[in-house]
Amino acid sequence: MSKPVIGFIGLGLMGGNMVECLQKNGFELIVMDLNKDAVAAVVARGATEAKSGAELAAASDIVMLCLTTSDVVEGLVYAQDGILAGIKPGAVLIDFGTSIPASTRKIGADLAKKGAGMIDAPLGRTPAHAKDGLLNIMAAGDRATFDSVKPVLDVQGENVFYLGALGAGHTTKLINNFMGMTTVSAMSQAFAVADRAGVDRQQLYDIMSTGPSNSPFMGFCKNYAVDGVSDLGFSIANANKDLGYFLKMVEDLGTRSEIAEGTSHNLQAAFDAGMGNGNVPEIFDYFRTLEK
Repeated sequence: MSKPVIGFIGLGLMGGNMVECLQKNGFELIVMDLNKDAVAAVVARGATEAKSGAELAAASDIVMLCLTTSDVVEGLVYAQDGILAGIKPGAVLIDFGTSIPASTRKIGADLAKKGAGMIDAPLGRTPAHAKDGLLNIMAAGDRATFDSVKPVLDVQGENVFYLGALGAGHTTKLINNFMGMTTVSAMSQAFAVADRAGVDRQQLYDIMSTGPSNSPFMGFCKNYAVDGVSDLGFSIANANKDLGYFLKMVEDLGTRSEIAEGTSHNLQAAFDAGMGNGNVPEIFDYFRTLEK
């Protein structure tokens, strides 16, 4: 059985490595990105460049997005020459980014009117895992649609989770990132308070890491606050965006998260202080200089 033609929009560090993995596994790729160097790299390996979302969708059996925000996704879908204008009946759109679940469900409903399906499939792990097809993929949508694209997802991910109805993937990713970014912020502030109180940060880590608070996130925070090594690979700007999406999601659910509100306030303040491009544990510097 022939492999599906894949259209891929978003050739950043993660998306570019995902495309390389697909190409190594023999898939035909049609791509789009504002970064022409990134496009040239995948075209040199045999991909074709599309000039619009409609052109890409019309030529693709599966359209994959690895983009930054829900606004960018909606812009590409609903533009006059966008994905919705060109998508074929029976095609499937997969959103690998972190998006607002309500936006995902709206796009899915509009695609269904054209006979196309949608899967939300946010990612875990790193760009290095993407290149080797070892991502964690949190996929959701109509079961038959998921089953139709799972052979391709299995090429891209070591662990492919099916989570239920459309939007459940993005919901799960936002909950996961709420937990993770709140943990990093709390641990970073713990090191900052220790610094102000004259407690040795290495000793604090030695004590905390022998108890139930120990975690990989604690290790990332210690690497920066104690050793000056910033190696988490997830920016304050991205964390700030994701916490904002989480807060929007809980508002849509008719509740609130005061913990997330506090973390979001800290991340926004660090972002406003010009720290957005730094990795999340670098919020330690914001907490260390914070005055009452």
